[in-house]
Amino acid sequence: MSTTTSTYVLTLTCPDRPGLVHAISSWIVDRGGNIVDAQQFTDATARRFFLRVHFESVGDPYDVDALRGGFAPVADEHAMTWSLVVAEAPCRTLVMVSKEGHCLNDLLFRQSIGALNIEIGAVVSNHTTLERLARSYDVPFHHVPVTAGTKASAEEQVFGLVDELGIDLVVLARYMQILSDDACQRLQGRAINIHHSFLPSFKGAKPYHQAYERGVKLIGATAHYVTADLDEGPIIEQDVTRVAHQQDPASLVQAGRDVETRVLSRAVGLHAEQRVLLNGSRTVVFP
Repeated sequence: MSTTTSTYVLTLTCPDRPGLVHAISSWIVDRGGNIVDAQQFTDATARRFFLRVHFESVGDPYDVDALRGGFAPVADEHAMTWSLVVAEAPCRTLVMVSKEGHCLNDLLFRQSIGALNIEIGAVVSNHTTLERLARSYDVPFHHVPVTAGTKASAEEQVFGLVDELGIDLVVLARYMQILSDDACQRLQGRAINIHHSFLPSFKGAKPYHQAYERGVKLIGATAHYVTADLDEGPIIEQDVTRVAHQQDPASLVQAGRDVETRVLSRAVGLHAEQRVLLNGSRTVVFP
């Protein structure tokens, strides 16, 4: 028998009922699998069950399509919404940017050193400012200008790339264009955005300058799934950093960039590792 070991991640949500853990673990064991890690959560209010289980094949790797076919009857019996993937397979990612490159640079670097289980298939931008950065990592760059009259055709170009490249995740890494409601619907649960998050909140131009004028002591960032409600999608990750009265607007901008890169990379990593499950307008995030 081969000693090759492959690992898989099964995530699911369904109405809560007795016997769910037994049904899933028995299915894995019956196929000669070994559970490496399992995390579960029950939303008592919604009466829904959430599970992430990481398991391995002892011996020959499974055919993942056959494995999915074998699990389908269990999922149907319990009305599960589920996903089953090879754990080692990188998440095929498309990054969208405008002119600010701090988040893109961080994602490209983390991918290059293996710190994120992603494979960036392309960078799309409505400007050419960051083309050189993308190409320095040997990542194809696509300039897709956006105007009021070309928005629909520009989004179709993006979806063409998503289909052509087999993209699993779209990351809006400071992409300063609002996606249409149709685009948000088509990307539901597989598009992540990052935005600044202040207490209090400042919208519009130069938010860090507004924060400076108000003497803000904490600045932060929020990464969330994209929805038609601007910057109000299900939250994946957040963080803050403390600032002081000595800091000028330029230093607040830099502090904001630092926290944005941290939050976005953590959110992308959590998604790529199948650790985020949607729960209505909220998320269940398994560490």
